[in-house]
Amino acid sequence: MASPSRKDAQVKLDAIDLKILAEIQRDGRITKLKLAEKVGLSPTPAWTRLARLEKSGIVAGYHARLNLKSVAPFATVLMEVTLANHRQADFDRFERVIRDVPQIVACWSVGGGIDYMVKVTARDIDAYQRLVDQLLEREIGIDRYFTYIVTKTVKDEMALPVADLLRERDGD
Repeated sequence: MASPSRKDAQVKLDAIDLKILAEIQRDGRITKLKLAEKVGLSPTPAWTRLARLEKSGIVAGYHARLNLKSVAPFATVLMEVTLANHRQADFDRFERVIRDVPQIVACWSVGGGIDYMVKVTARDIDAYQRLVDQLLEREIGIDRYFTYIVTKTVKDEMALPVADLLRERDGD
């Protein structure tokens, strides 16, 4: 998928675009015919709109959602990280290393009392701790970290609330 030419470019979306986005978030493998039926268009206009949404960068890709429990045992761990120093080079070094660690499935730079929130999927808690030990040995600037073990997933939604966000932005 192509990305927008400007980082902050916003594409105007109408009600049909929003329906298309909702449908493909529910089913990324939806057929042209089924998508058209769901959004109230004929297949060619529906697919043309989807192509426009892809080209604009709004649709960034298509992915399969795995049921990891059926594949292998695992632990999900959330980790707060504070760096020792706060120069741009320190953030860049930390982020470069984190991007290359497959067990780290998400990382967010955050404001507040910490620098990063990190989501780790590991085989077990011991594997998580070995990973942290390796990160500490690499001296990537970690000053402190706090570990939170996920004991139960209450909600893990992949679909983004695009229509709600636009309503709030537009004051509807």
